[in-house]
Amino acid sequence: MINHQSIQEFVQESEEALLPRFTEFEEIALFNQAKVLNAFKEERVGTHHFTSSTGYGYADLGRETLERVFARALGGEAALVRQQIVSGTHAINLCLSGILRPGDELVFATGLPYDTLRTVLGLSGEAPGNLQEYGVSVKIIPLLPGGMIDQERLSQALTSRTKMVAFQRSCGYEARPSFTLKQLAPVFATLRQLPQRPVLFVDNCYGEFVEREEPLAVGADLVAGSLIKNPGGGWVPSGGYIAGRADLIDQVANRLYAPGLGGEVGPSLLNLRLFFQGLFAAPHRVLEMLKTAALFAHVFARLGFTVQPEAAAERTDVIQRIDLNSPERLLAVCASLQQSSPVDSYLRPEPAPMPGYQAKIIMAAGTFINGSTSELTADGPFKPPYSLFVQGCLSYLHAKLSLIYILERLKSDDLSRNR
Repeated sequence: MINHQSIQEFVQESEEALLPRFTEFEEIALFNQAKVLNAFKEERVGTHHFTSSTGYGYADLGRETLERVFARALGGEAALVRQQIVSGTHAINLCLSGILRPGDELVFATGLPYDTLRTVLGLSGEAPGNLQEYGVSVKIIPLLPGGMIDQERLSQALTSRTKMVAFQRSCGYEARPSFTLKQLAPVFATLRQLPQRPVLFVDNCYGEFVEREEPLAVGADLVAGSLIKNPGGGWVPSGGYIAGRADLIDQVANRLYAPGLGGEVGPSLLNLRLFFQGLFAAPHRVLEMLKTAALFAHVFARLGFTVQPEAAAERTDVIQRIDLNSPERLLAVCASLQQSSPVDSYLRPEPAPMPGYQAKIIMAAGTFINGSTSELTADGPFKPPYSLFVQGCLSYLHAKLSLIYILERLKSDDLSRNR
């Protein structure tokens, strides 16, 4: 609890304690900025690439160059970066449905996936066209106590029909740690030695440019994510990406558009400058996100709340979970963050049903891009332990101000102590 100290002093103390951690984040960001810059230079990006196209989108030079830059930056042979992909879930579904065929088997190695993917897999809801309806069998490998991958059970679950093994890098709304690349690499190495090696797919949402490497560098075959998360840098208005082996990218492109057309079509209706500029800004933007996550973690831990990960922990994504333990506190924090947003500050978040989610969701998101989680947002399922998931940040200074406003609101409502 904050006693005689002013809230600004309280936050300042946490910030000073985190300076060594911030330096580590900056070193990683510098490494990734150099990697992205080199990708731009190697592909000879010029102003003539900042164009749009119409109709079928044939011979879209800007789009083709952007995809090669993405592939280089993420360590893939090829990439599909498209305005026609509307979300991370959409990009992931394209990978699953583009590669898996009736009779194939998908094994999820990291426990139950994110809520919206459970509907895609046919594990919840009755949405037509889910994978199991399509004839793909799905196995979920529960995690070990503590949240680690059960490699023994995973190995036992594989059969001659196993076409793909999928991994969700981020924790999602689950009370488990996110998976670092150091943890995933040995699992990938074991699976790559199998005689009938399955495709190793990673849901990379929230993880891009957090570590020095991407999953493709440590053995994954395919990754996917959203452009209104990390790799869009807060600039991209919509879209998604897929990167990895060229043969797999071709299969996914055929699913997105039509067999035989693949990646040759797909107009860039929006100015491609935003997409190039967003990718170039992404390493710095992720740095701001990581500093924000660590600051929220440190402050709320000092107030007695459970946070995951802790401020000093190794990070592999930009998500910060804070268990607030009461509906009143979750409502108050989300309302305060919304009020400190540059857009829609006058609105009040309320928990509500959302497509693809099992519980009501509360979202605080006053963003320039609708729903963008590369901007400062917070959300969570409205159920015990009333966890808040903070992610994104265009400006660390804005995030710091928002945190101060949140603490003022909690203190005025006598909710600043975890009880």
